[in-house]
Amino acid sequence: MTFFDPGVSPLRRRMVDDMRMRRFAPKTQSGYLRAVRQFARFLGRSPDTAAVEDLRYYQLHLVDHGTSPTSLNAAISALKFFFDVTLGKPELMARMQPVRVPRKLPVVLSPEEVRRLIAAAGNLKHQTALSVAYGAGLRASEVVALKVSDIDSQRMTLRIEQGKGRKDRYAMLSPVLLERLRLWWRVARAQGTMLDGGWLFPGMDPVDPLSTRELNRAVHAAAEAAQIGKRVSPHTLRRFESKTAVRSLRMSREFS
Repeated sequence: MTFFDPGVSPLRRRMVDDMRMRRFAPKTQSGYLRAVRQFARFLGRSPDTAAVEDLRYYQLHLVDHGTSPTSLNAAISALKFFFDVTLGKPELMARMQPVRVPRKLPVVLSPEEVRRLIAAAGNLKHQTALSVAYGAGLRASEVVALKVSDIDSQRMTLRIEQGKGRKDRYAMLSPVLLERLRLWWRVARAQGTMLDGGWLFPGMDPVDPLSTRELNRAVHAAAEAAQIGKRVSPHTLRRFESKTAVRSLRMSREFS
């Protein structure tokens, strides 16, 4: 079987095992497999038969088809892992080179725009989730992974388990944000949508958490409703002062 067969080939299984041994995140594993599968389709045969020039031509193919620098470098990283680790042939990557990613100024919302965005969110769950992203400086994946037990009202912190870099950490919790979370908890419990010890922001089925996709959709819908012309995502809410303490104090002033 070849790598791009619908079944799990020995080659694919070996690559998956190599990634699992290094404890790669599921999202990283999926991206690497997709990149190698796309290369196999371009090649028209199993990728373990590729030569140096095949890889060089593939990079030219990606460039000619308008692949962004970020996506291009991601593909190169995946192929480098495949040829270096899984096949043990690092010399095949000799002609593939990562490209410089242009640095762009991030989109930043003003405090007034943040207030409008959160107020325009479609329901209390989304409003509270966006408030947490802004007030505690969390990523979308960290917001949806929160559980009720992660709130420590005595220490005024939120426990973030396995955040970026698979590291646990604590985020500061402002009094205003704590009150918002308490309000959401009371409403969700009354509605029967939050389980004991369950997710802080449950999905349609309370057994599952809110998805990052739904949170993204909520942000885009809120930005449109609030008539914010900037390109907004959950990550935009993190682009303020770097210290969470400053962010938390500012939220206490702005939303009180």
